[in-house]
Amino acid sequence: MEKRKKILDLFLHDKPTGIVLSLKDSTGKYASVLSKETDCTYTHTLKILTQLQGSGIVEFEKKGRIKFVRLTSIGVDIAHELEGLVRQLERLVEEKPKKGPKKRSRRGKKRR
Repeated sequence: MEKRKKILDLFLHDKPTGIVLSLKDSTGKYASVLSKETDCTYTHTLKILTQLQGSGIVEFEKKGRIKFVRLTSIGVDIAHELEGLVRQLERLVEEKPKKGPKKRSRRGKKRR
């Protein structure tokens, strides 16, 4: 798990990626549901959603006092690409690293 987290953090920020992937297969969710699913504070979730909205990845639909969040068409494409990238990065962690050539030690060598 530790290696997986390191490689994903190298390429992806955990919370925004989690939010986008959480919205991928839904028709819309509340911001509070997204914050629970991604283990993120409500305030931080709203900040991320505002940035994603500014980039055209998500849109808000207000029904009464409640705002639903859903992916735009470009957001759906990005979510599919992110899902594929996450899958590939997880495969890197699952595969055992190949052993390269052994380095020779200088200790045993005589100087001339």
